[in-house]
Amino acid sequence: MTTRAVLVEDELLLRQQLEELLATVWPELQVVDSVGDGAHALAAIDAHRPEVLFLDIELPEMSGLEVARHASGHCHVVFVTAYSHYAVDAFDAGAIDYVLKPLAEQRLARACARLRSRLGAPPAPLDGLLAQLAVRVAQARPYLRWITAARGANVRLITTEEVCYFQSDSKYTRVVTADSESLISKPLRELLEELDPTMFWQIHRSTIVNVQAIDTVGRDGDGHMFVRIEGRSEALRVSQPFAWRFRLM
Repeated sequence: MTTRAVLVEDELLLRQQLEELLATVWPELQVVDSVGDGAHALAAIDAHRPEVLFLDIELPEMSGLEVARHASGHCHVVFVTAYSHYAVDAFDAGAIDYVLKPLAEQRLARACARLRSRLGAPPAPLDGLLAQLAVRVAQARPYLRWITAARGANVRLITTEEVCYFQSDSKYTRVVTADSESLISKPLRELLEELDPTMFWQIHRSTIVNVQAIDTVGRDGDGHMFVRIEGRSEALRVSQPFAWRFRLM
């Protein structure tokens, strides 16, 4: 019986390297898809129903932990990470494994050997391990706590908890709170890397919203999804690549 695998790694060269190494250490493995972000990972898992998932923890737009939660109980997971502190004892004790970047053929071969020994058993639920990893991820990187925005000759400090959403505005980014708006020069892409992904979701290429500020989610007459922010009147468009967040709610 052929074993199918999906590879999820946002760095293209590393993804290609992983696929090449797997062809060496596990030539019978069939890589049915190779993707670079969480949204495509979910689609690949649903489309191919792989037995094995090689999954980067750090992904754009949607963390590897969220992808693993979707895959829990459906396929065997191997995390690929640059951070050894993610390699908790539960990896070695439970039905999950990890390989560290830079990728080493010998370590990957051991992970594959363990995978092959487990293929006859159902994939284990990962809720407990994912909870441990979520804590470690949160501890590993301090997220942005406040924004500094110019207001005339003064500088205003805005805590991230106050922010309802960020939105691209020409060369600037609008910082919108319940009762004010400010402009900062930091682009949306940089903000996305610094904000807590469990608190701030990208819903459009030009918009990042504070999940805690969302009042309602709906669709307009044309079927386009939007969110409304508590205390504000505007509707924020949710583009198709990010609609999966709300389908999982």
